[in-house]
Amino acid sequence: MATLTNRSALRPADRSATAVGDLRLPGFLLFLLSAGFMTVIMLGASLAPGYDYHVAAISDLGRIAETALLFNLTLMAVGALNLAGGYAFYRWHGRGWLLAIYVVAGLGAFGAGAIPLGTSDLHSLFALVAFVFFNVEAVATGFVLAGPMRPLSWLAGIIGLVYVVIMIIGDAGNPAVFGPIGHGGAERMIVYPVMLWMLALGGHLMADRSLADRGDRA
Repeated sequence: MATLTNRSALRPADRSATAVGDLRLPGFLLFLLSAGFMTVIMLGASLAPGYDYHVAAISDLGRIAETALLFNLTLMAVGALNLAGGYAFYRWHGRGWLLAIYVVAGLGAFGAGAIPLGTSDLHSLFALVAFVFFNVEAVATGFVLAGPMRPLSWLAGIIGLVYVVIMIIGDAGNPAVFGPIGHGGAERMIVYPVMLWMLALGGHLMADRSLADRGDRA
């Protein structure tokens, strides 16, 4: 049977075509995570009265009555999907350290949804963990990819991590560091690049099964 490593940007050469078939599941889960979250925060910002992209945090959607339930449940689902997708992906790449990063990122998102903004200081801790580790996840995943997905993984994660630092500096009393995009824009630069990367990764993983199938029929 044909192996996927001859036809794609995935690296481990010791995986058989049977193992490669498992990539459809993590691809689907990660695609669902990113597409769902991006859709919900877009709808939430449209539904929330007076919501201002320039100054408002994404987590503000979790304490506005019109959007709180939708946002918080979605954020918990993001955490659960990252855990499930990360484990399904681990079954292919076999790297425990990478699975651990997916787990920590997922727990951060789940905790931030379970403890909404304004209810406890733990929300900020969980949110910071999610911000950092989702972007670390992108960088780390790049090491098991090749081709265009590898630099794209690193680029998305590095952009997010740079803006995590900017967010910390700005929230420490130096708002000028946000520049013209404001607090809201800086926070979205932590989230949007890595979510767009995850969309691409999910599609890539799902598509690879089709490539392998075509190779087997050739």
